[in-house]
Amino acid sequence: MKNKILPLVLVVMVCLQFTSCDTDDDSNELIDPVAVTVPVIKSKSEIRNSIQIKSAQQTNSDGKIYVYDDLLFYIAQNSGIHIFDNQNPENPQNLTFIQLEGVHDISVKNDILYADNFMDLVVFDISTIADIQLVNVEEDMLMYNPIFPEDSMYYQFNSYPSNEDEFIAEYTTVFMERAEVEMDQEMYWNTISIFESDVLALNAGINIGTGGSYAKFQIFNDALYTLDDYKLNTFDITDYNSISLVSETWLGGWFGGVLETTFILKENLFIGATDGMHIVSLIDEFNPTYLSSFTHAMGCDPVVAEDYTAYITVRGGNACGAIEDQVNIIDISDITAPVEYSTYFLSSPYGLGIKDEILYVCNDEGLNVFDAQNPTEIVLENTYETTSKDVIPLSSHLITVGENVIHQYNYADNFELELISTIQF
Repeated sequence: MKNKILPLVLVVMVCLQFTSCDTDDDSNELIDPVAVTVPVIKSKSEIRNSIQIKSAQQTNSDGKIYVYDDLLFYIAQNSGIHIFDNQNPENPQNLTFIQLEGVHDISVKNDILYADNFMDLVVFDISTIADIQLVNVEEDMLMYNPIFPEDSMYYQFNSYPSNEDEFIAEYTTVFMERAEVEMDQEMYWNTISIFESDVLALNAGINIGTGGSYAKFQIFNDALYTLDDYKLNTFDITDYNSISLVSETWLGGWFGGVLETTFILKENLFIGATDGMHIVSLIDEFNPTYLSSFTHAMGCDPVVAEDYTAYITVRGGNACGAIEDQVNIIDISDITAPVEYSTYFLSSPYGLGIKDEILYVCNDEGLNVFDAQNPTEIVLENTYETTSKDVIPLSSHLITVGENVIHQYNYADNFELELISTIQF
């Protein structure tokens, strides 16, 4: 998405320099409203001081789900973490809320919760839910790049961080009359700078939680893995009070795909990217080794895997690319040379999950349930009307998440699901 801004800016600059870009009616152009991207500047110290443990809260934020033991987490993007007692999935209880403005992902190991807070990696002890403790803040340990709006033609370059405590937390779009928009050579260089200046710097006895297919955090043994746009970061969390970055694995670039999602199967990490799927070996947990890739045209695509098969949903349109919406089924029996079994076309797929050769795919039509016993030809068996965007198929039951809503289902015969509860925010 970021790369699309530069060509737009160049077009605008050329139009300013050559009168041939002008229309016959300049007066109308001057009053037409145009979209202007404005950076939202925030203070790191204020963000860090705002972390709180609160009573159960409602939310109006889109989110992800995560499961650890009998706890269900709703990660409300840019808001905080809602924690539910899910011991009885038919009646989940909203327990508490961790106020964490910059959160997007979490991972939990042995009652220690790791989360991002914009550029910080924060650590909580959740062994006693009634008394959650913030035990560590590793400042400026993560790369944070806010998403640039797709509908913006101009950038307000005269608004930027003025000291080391400030950073660009997000971008917002405002509409202004064209005559009010400052357009000069300086705008081009400041637009470039927004992409360069934000870089801030299953063994026994291990209990690790489970995220959905959009998870960007994963834990394997004593390593925590996180994604930047083009690289995999490996952190040593042997001592959660003293976390260190031990390796960086570059898997993309300006002419490659943006890294989006993670999934672990055995000792391999599967990474969904906008240009396909990358597979990384975790045999040496602190030094991940690139194994192979399966590539396709540009599209948004989480990936999951089971046994010797990987499944990728690929969504085109808008910023995701021009590829036709589809599910790719990949043979990974040779982990170093994945090849495609088959492709299934469907409308706007999002998150997905696999359990016992049954594939669950969230899309615009609802929740699709596929018989995936034959990877060369998966068969759609059932569709459930829902607005869910991601799914976690547990051994006990299935959980889906949409915007401000979580559904839980029991498995039934004939590829059917039985709704047992709904959490509506």
